[in-house]
Amino acid sequence: MEGLKRLDENRVIVPKGYVSNMKVEGIIYIDKNLEKYLEVDAIKQVANVATLPGIVKASIAMPDIHTGYGFAIGGVAGFDLNDGIISPGGVGYDINCGVRVLRSNLAKEEVEKFLKDIVTNIYYNIPSGVGSKGKLKLTQQDERELLKKGALWAVEKGFGEKEDLLYTESNGYLDGADPSIISEKAYERGRVQQGTLGSGNHFLEIQYVDEIYDEKVANILGLFKDQITVMIHTGSRGFGHQVCTDFIEIMHKAVKKYKIEINDMELVCAPISSPEAQQYLSAMRASANYAWANRQCITHWTREVFMKVLGLSPRDLGLKLIYDVAHNIAKVEDHIVNGKKVKLMVHRKGATRAFPPNHPELPNEYKEIGQPVIIPGDMGRASYIMVGTDKAMVETFGSTCHGAGRVLSRHQAIKRAKGRSIKREMEDKGIIVMSSGRETLAEEMSEAYKNISEVVEVVNSAGISKKIARLKPLGVVKG
Repeated sequence: MEGLKRLDENRVIVPKGYVSNMKVEGIIYIDKNLEKYLEVDAIKQVANVATLPGIVKASIAMPDIHTGYGFAIGGVAGFDLNDGIISPGGVGYDINCGVRVLRSNLAKEEVEKFLKDIVTNIYYNIPSGVGSKGKLKLTQQDERELLKKGALWAVEKGFGEKEDLLYTESNGYLDGADPSIISEKAYERGRVQQGTLGSGNHFLEIQYVDEIYDEKVANILGLFKDQITVMIHTGSRGFGHQVCTDFIEIMHKAVKKYKIEINDMELVCAPISSPEAQQYLSAMRASANYAWANRQCITHWTREVFMKVLGLSPRDLGLKLIYDVAHNIAKVEDHIVNGKKVKLMVHRKGATRAFPPNHPELPNEYKEIGQPVIIPGDMGRASYIMVGTDKAMVETFGSTCHGAGRVLSRHQAIKRAKGRSIKREMEDKGIIVMSSGRETLAEEMSEAYKNISEVVEVVNSAGISKKIARLKPLGVVKG
């Protein structure tokens, strides 16, 4: 905390001068309870982002902050369209990593005896793990269409319902994707990985509603106590990773070309109006669309498993999408800066959009309550459903946290888990887990993460999102 100033119980300031050339201050949402996890390198990353051209208001970070590539994970920054930049490090390698949650018509007691069969069937029907290959056989033309249409492509191919699109951020696709600028290597990686969960912190979780904090909002979202829900957390797989890799190389040249001074070479970037930035945005949008199609296909197969194992019709089962939201993305949005409405390029890197009630991008059913915000926790504790607020629009460009945030590296977690059976420990808690690798469970054990409840309490107390329900895991599929 040396050099930082506490603004209030939920925020600290990284003052101008913490590193050289800061144009704005940094603001980190963190209470005294979570201070012990704050890494010096992550603070420096918040400060370094504050040096970038065209940044407005502040370089912001959420309580799940930890060191990332360029931007800290948990980072949010808005850049003026006229003199600002776009930086791949502000989006991340897993472009449109995001999460969706489905609600069912079923109570926990109706599903528990079928749980092992459901988890097993999901594990074998939805490919997961490092380099996993999907069961879709995409032609090059299929892939190009998918990159333009996103989740709509999946729905048109029979993977889900049109109604799903209404409850997906941006209706499940971003306009302006250009498949022609994607490298052949990205195409190769993407062609075999559509409809796969991936590895690391990605998961598919069968949960139940453990606690409701706001009955009125929960009713609008269709949630009730002990209800079965399904959460899907994954992104653009190797396709998005390759796009990021390709454009970081391009941006290294752009920084020199446009004589942009940066404190950290991981913050390579280009002016928003430049050809390099516009090409990156087109490729990033294609990657975002890939991810939305991916989560949509997985949703469809999950519904099929539930119907098969439980012998229920779609109507009896439910499994309706509450919402799908990205937490690694850059988008042009309207915000108020110095009393004026302006368009900004908002980077969210490990941060969730949290738009307030009556925002034009919300489905009609949610206008009254604000945008659903989905915050996944670790596989042994809990996840949360929240809603966005007006205060978030004022303070954080309509953003909040995206998860718990790591406190142990993957290597440290594996070392700590040596001699333990994480799977058995989970089963002792009543949670059935299936994973493609033993090391994945070690990497993802609860001790590797901050306590999600403590992280959520900060953003709830700060008023940048509001707690609605807590979900607890029953069955987990991990890569």
